Amino acid sequence: MKCRFCDTPLHDVFLDLGSAPPSNAFLRAEDLNAAESWFPLRLHTCGNCHLVQVDEVQKHDALFSGDYVYFSSYSRSWLAHAEHYVAYASERLGLGPDSLVMEIASNDGYLLQYAKARGIPCVGIEPTASTAAAARERGIETIERFFGLAFAREFAASRRKADLVIANNVLAHVPDLNDFVAGLATVLAPGGTVTIEFPHLLQLVAQHQFDTVYHEHFSYFSFHTVQRILAHHGLRVWDVEELPTHGGSLRLWASRDSAAHRETPAVAGLLAKEATAGMLDMDFYRGFQHVADTVKNDFLAFLLDCKRSGKQVVGYGAAAKGNTLLNYAGVRPDLLGYVVDASPHKQGRYLPGSRIPVVSEASIRDTRPDFVVILPWNLREEIVAQLAYIREWGGKFVTAAPSLVVS
Repeated sequence: MKCRFCDTPLHDVFLDLGSAPPSNAFLRAEDLNAAESWFPLRLHTCGNCHLVQVDEVQKHDALFSGDYVYFSSYSRSWLAHAEHYVAYASERLGLGPDSLVMEIASNDGYLLQYAKARGIPCVGIEPTASTAAAARERGIETIERFFGLAFAREFAASRRKADLVIANNVLAHVPDLNDFVAGLATVLAPGGTVTIEFPHLLQLVAQHQFDTVYHEHFSYFSFHTVQRILAHHGLRVWDVEELPTHGGSLRLWASRDSAAHRETPAVAGLLAKEATAGMLDMDFYRGFQHVADTVKNDFLAFLLDCKRSGKQVVGYGAAAKGNTLLNYAGVRPDLLGYVVDASPHKQGRYLPGSRIPVVSEASIRDTRPDFVVILPWNLREEIVAQLAYIREWGGKFVTAAPSLVVS
C-alpha cells in the first residue's frame, strides 16, 4: 500500500479496528437472512507527508450508491451552519447574480438552497441518486456525477468556471486525492475561491474520536498536509478557520491567484499550533490504538452492567460514527435495543453489522428507557434539548467519546 498523495510506501499503522461492513450500508428486513460484506478497517500514516489513510478495500462508487441514506437536511444545527456560511461567503467574496457557486457532494441541497434564495446561480455535483433527487425537488440544479479532473475539464469547457467552489466534508471521501484537487484548480475561475471543510486530525486524536473512522473516510487530515496537497496543484491557502462542527473541523480558503487575497495570520498560527502539538513527528501518530481500546472497553462495560441490572439502554442517531463504535465493541440488540433516527430514510431499516433496528422517536416515549446513548456526540446539545422529556422518568444521556459520560 502506498500513500494516496505522495506515493510513499506505508508501514506505520495508526489504528486497527478489525473489520466492519460499510457504515452507511443499512439493511432492509429482507436482507437480514443474507450475508453482509465486511472489510478491513485499518489506518496507516505516511512517514513523508503525514497523511492518515485507509486502504480502498471497497470502491467508492459502491460506498456512495443510489440507495445512499445520509441526507444532510435532517440536522437543524447543520442547516444553521450552512446558512451562516453562505451569508458569510457571499459578503466576503462579493457574490451576486453574475457569480457561479458550485458545491461538490451537494447532497440534498441543504446548503445551495441558501445560495439560490440569495439569487446566486448555483450547481451541485452529487453522485448519489437519492440525495440528488431531493436536491432537484428544492429547485437546485444537480449533476449526478463523481467529481474529478475529467469532469472539471468538461464542465469548464461546456459551461463556465466557478467563482466559488465548496467542498464541505468531501475531501475525506475521495480515494484519488490528486485527481480531485486537480479538478478543483481546473474548475475554479481566475480570482475565484475554493473553501474546504474537513474534520481536523488534531481534534480526532485529542478528543479520542476513533469512531469517526469508517470506510467512506479514505483520509484524515492535518492542516499542514492539506496545505501541501493543495500547493502541489497550484492552490494557495490564504485563510483557515477552526470550527466546532464534527467535533472540531477546519475551513480552508484557497485560490489559484496568489495576488487575489492576502494571507491571514491564522495560516501561520495554525501551522505553529500543529507543530507544537507534535504533528510533524511520527510519534504523534503512534499510541492511538490504546485510546480507542479504552473508549470501547469502557462503553462495553457500561452496557454489560446495565444488562445485568435490568436497565434498558437505547441509542439515538443512526450515524456512521455510531456504527463504527457498535461494531468495534461487538454490540448487538441484546445490549442496545434500538436506535432512533429522525430521517425516514433510515427508519424501518437495521444498522449494518450490529443489525440493531432503526425506529422513530415515538419509541422512546413508548418504552421509557433508562439510558439514551447519543451516538453522534457532535450533536449532543441539539439531541439533549430535543429529548429533555426523558428526565420525567429519570432517564439519562450517555456518550462514549472522548470518555464515557452519563448525565
